[in-house]
Amino acid sequence: MPRIPFKAKNIAEPKDIVDPIRARRGGTLLDLDCMLLYSPRFAKGWNALLGAVRSELSLAPKLRELAICAVAKLNDAEYEFSQHAPEFLKAGGTEEQVAALSELLPSGTSETSTIDGAPFDAAERAVLRLTSEMTRQVKVDDATFSAVRAALPDDSQLVELVGVIATYNLVSRFLVAFEIEPE
Repeated sequence: MPRIPFKAKNIAEPKDIVDPIRARRGGTLLDLDCMLLYSPRFAKGWNALLGAVRSELSLAPKLRELAICAVAKLNDAEYEFSQHAPEFLKAGGTEEQVAALSELLPSGTSETSTIDGAPFDAAERAVLRLTSEMTRQVKVDDATFSAVRAALPDDSQLVELVGVIATYNLVSRFLVAFEIEPE
């Protein structure tokens, strides 16, 4: 159960905010949306940002979803993982990779996961290292940054990847703080 009750899924007002959220979601609201709608202005900004991150970037969808899934696992945000693991698969990820992502340890644990031993190519391992460092320690090592930069075709995709990781750390922290469980 969430820490506060969700707004009703049939919420209709404010129409200028609820309707675009429904449109982005294919006509429905998720539990996350029903929590965000306690603050319609916040929900409006969230919808605009996440809409852009999910559909307007040049970053390869597979790398985007890989980073999102890794953030979810590192932050123990099962709701986020359950929403994005299917998207990762649709974008070209494999069940073996999803299983490997499931072994990433949440932030705050004393053990570390072995990204290099997982079924990922060099670019994906670089993305996972960047995601781990940004999520666990915020500061990114020079070698990690260089590896990610070398793996991406241009700096605009590097900016987008860092933005995706930062954005989904926001999402996971919101989900975990409110104890929003998978639907």
